Amino acid sequence: MAVTVNKSVDIDADAATILDVLADVEGIPSWSPVHKKCEVVDRFDDGRPKHVKMNVSIIGVNDEQLVEYTWSENEVSWTLVESTQQKAQDGRYTLTPKDNGTHVEFELTVDPKIPLPGFLVKKGTKTILEAATEGLRQQVVG
Repeated sequence: MAVTVNKSVDIDADAATILDVLADVEGIPSWSPVHKKCEVVDRFDDGRPKHVKMNVSIIGVNDEQLVEYTWSENEVSWTLVESTQQKAQDGRYTLTPKDNGTHVEFELTVDPKIPLPGFLVKKGTKTILEAATEGLRQQVVG
């Protein structure tokens, strides 16, 4: 069964700076405890990652996945291409400029191949949301 979660955070930086941090996919494991290894397979002409292999571990479930990114001026999204543990995954960061920074909306939908107990899903999504918002904010502002 697919699960969708979302969370927002305000970051004292412009959208371009935040997108640069998100584009440094090899560096994601330094601020996201879920990500163990990220490797760019290929890039768009502007240098941003297109396909990325990731090793992730959450609530004791290890997954090897390949995702395809899409980039725009104020958004980055990704879609699962293949995975050992998921049928589907779609994620998105939407960045909205504010007076003194950027409002960042994170949304993630995952559909695991095997059913997981509700308490594990809740624990796992909490960890993901914290990494995706507070982990990102700390990485951007130091």
